[in-house]
Amino acid sequence: MAALTFFFIVEPPKYQLMACYLAASIRENFGETVAMVGYCPAHRMGELDGKVLEVLGRMGCEVRPMRTEGRFDPPYPHGNKLLAAVEERETDYSCFLDSDILFLRPNDAAKLIQPGRVSLTPAASMGWAGQEVWPVIYAAAGVEMPQERIRLMNQRRGKDRMPYFSSGLFCFPERHRDARGRRFPEVWMEVAGDLDAAPDIPAKRPYLDQMSLPLAIRKAGLDWHLLPKEQHWILGGMKRGEPLPKDREIFTVHYRNWDIVKEYGLVRQAKDMLQRHAGVRRISQAGKAAAEA
Repeated sequence: MAALTFFFIVEPPKYQLMACYLAASIRENFGETVAMVGYCPAHRMGELDGKVLEVLGRMGCEVRPMRTEGRFDPPYPHGNKLLAAVEERETDYSCFLDSDILFLRPNDAAKLIQPGRVSLTPAASMGWAGQEVWPVIYAAAGVEMPQERIRLMNQRRGKDRMPYFSSGLFCFPERHRDARGRRFPEVWMEVAGDLDAAPDIPAKRPYLDQMSLPLAIRKAGLDWHLLPKEQHWILGGMKRGEPLPKDREIFTVHYRNWDIVKEYGLVRQAKDMLQRHAGVRRISQAGKAAAEA
């Protein structure tokens, strides 16, 4: 049985297509050593393209419904990753991935997981508030502020800052329980709810998931493990137009939109991986390929 499950959002219209290329890149670079699960809001399962389900099924990726309606007030689509994380999986570790991610070279689950720690990378930046907001955030959740400071991924000057992480890729131990017997995602949901209810915290939409993440890690009795940038290389934003570095091996790219995949010349690689593991170069070919088989 696999030790790690990669899980991600499979939602129409665009996330369901991105998820197919993501799943192909997982199979290409991790083989059968990992499990995959896609999650779709339960009320949208009927809207999923049958060809998407066929393609994902060929690669051993099950699509499961999750209840999202009424879980956040007001609605919070970014919160779907919290809701997906809360769903139970069968492996010892789980790793959430934003759907707009591609693995580019052979990899190993052992590089992404650590006992007692949540593996992730610093956020690219924090433009929604200054550092003075953190005491307010920690007080609202009743969590002690950490002593550690980190550099954000795109931070080029200034002092190290309060721990603030990307929620686009994070791996955590499923079997860990806090003092009250709760899994990490359950603690995360509680912390997110506390912050959501606090009136003096800014920018809770769309940053609630990221601002609550470091607090939840500590409140759950876990620590963080900073992954090398090469395991979560964020494209676009401030770095848009900069080529991939030649002096290091980039294992994983977070591309944000398909135009950026084109700009970096990665479309052919993405389609080649889909061809090898699902038998088609684009999702729209799935039904035709099945009919001709």
